[in-house]
Amino acid sequence: MSDFIDYGNCDFRRVKNSNFIDKSGLLNVLNKNIDTENSFMCISRPRRFGKSIAAKMAYAYYDRSSKSDELFEGLEITKSPDYKKHLNKYPTIYIDWNHFSSYDHKTIVKEAQKDIVADLKDSYNFLEEKEMLSKALSEINKKTGDRFILIIDEWDMLVRDSDEKIRDEYVNFLRSMFKSNSANKLFLLVYMTGILPIIKYETQSALNNFVEYSVINPGLTAKYYGFTKDEAKRLCEENNMDFALMQHAYDGYIIGEEKSIFNPNSVMQSILFRNYNSYWSKTASFMAIESYLNIDADFVRTKIINMMNGSEEVVSVTSFRNDMKNIENCDDVLTLLAHLGYLSYNPETQTVRIPNTEVAGEFVNAIRVAGWKEYSKAATFSRDLLEDTINLKKEKVARAFDDYHFEASSILEFNDENSMACAIAMAYSAAKPFYKIFRELPTGKGFADMVFVPLPKSPRPAIVIELKYDKSADTAIDQIRRKNYPASLKGFSKRIVLVGVNYNKAEAKHEVVMEVIEGGE
Repeated sequence: MSDFIDYGNCDFRRVKNSNFIDKSGLLNVLNKNIDTENSFMCISRPRRFGKSIAAKMAYAYYDRSSKSDELFEGLEITKSPDYKKHLNKYPTIYIDWNHFSSYDHKTIVKEAQKDIVADLKDSYNFLEEKEMLSKALSEINKKTGDRFILIIDEWDMLVRDSDEKIRDEYVNFLRSMFKSNSANKLFLLVYMTGILPIIKYETQSALNNFVEYSVINPGLTAKYYGFTKDEAKRLCEENNMDFALMQHAYDGYIIGEEKSIFNPNSVMQSILFRNYNSYWSKTASFMAIESYLNIDADFVRTKIINMMNGSEEVVSVTSFRNDMKNIENCDDVLTLLAHLGYLSYNPETQTVRIPNTEVAGEFVNAIRVAGWKEYSKAATFSRDLLEDTINLKKEKVARAFDDYHFEASSILEFNDENSMACAIAMAYSAAKPFYKIFRELPTGKGFADMVFVPLPKSPRPAIVIELKYDKSADTAIDQIRRKNYPASLKGFSKRIVLVGVNYNKAEAKHEVVMEVIEGGE
């Protein structure tokens, strides 16, 4: 069987035999671009966001050697008037650069072309020996008139993982394929997918005839990679999983107009193993980002710590060169992290944030390894702090705040209640897998400084924290009672812990008063 052309629809059949979510509407977007000015497409998304599944689906749909009617029966694409027009009509080439990952990178571009050309000879036996794929395709086109659909998966493997010389050789290969005068004659559609958009040289894309659809600017492709809220909810209902817990762990990505996109691999792993653990580290290690956290370190550290406490940070995405080796400033770091899936980018506010608790856990690991001692030490006693709070050990909580204040002072200035809230949110980082944490939560009679709402089915109590600066802890907890903040938490927990905190600047000490309300539900 061929590896690159005329090998049938077996890959998509395996996908359909799994827990399949219909993303065939993407084919409508591709069909509209066939043989147009927009026929060269590059789609970039984080790892395990469904790029390869979509590529296999597209191959099964276009490949002339397949009979795929049964595989697409009942799917969204069949409602299109152009469905039959394109179904299994074209000579279609599928190149997954991971296929060549074991090759010597010094010769990979040359050897890959030789393998693909040798494969083409099985379908076009007149083809003479060629070292360049573009010349082989030109010969086929001249003798048969065939025009190709080309699908390239993991297009950026060599851009991400090779040195500059190999990267440039690879980019020149792509240019020879797609920037030549014959490219429009050879290709009806080129569909490339990868983690990164096309690399830039200076300010220009290396392949400026491609239309790019990324997490920054996804266009009509937004809903076809990752699971939408409705899709995730349906999977939870079908598999008897708790949607609120699924959402807390794996939701949080904004992709263009889609405001709620779930990490699809993590959702499927969660369903398979019947839990809500972190599966991110199995597909993308924190080692991948460790080296970037110390670039433009002061700005990067401040913004990441703020995001770990729930904030959004403004970012300029224009200077990023779509290259993991030429990262020069904080904006480049944050933009790269958005492309890798560690951050979610909001195009309306031009901000980034940490999308969910699964990814937040990876940042804790990355920061520990990157040597942010002042944060790492705080993280080690965060779980104890949470348990001491739940068990009303006010003296231990107060001393923990004192210790953390000292450790975190190199990161944050403690000069008002807002900076206190930021620091205390950092100190309670261990609560994130178990709680939804709100700052300035509206309660009807004001805004509670910090509220910890336990996740569904959790036996943990809700927690309300009110902060004061150079006043008194009694004043803080009296405000909680007077404005009846706990009323808004009824129905969420049988037990509500109230915490009043005051920081005495002159003594550099925290005072804590605590009490509990039973019968919240």
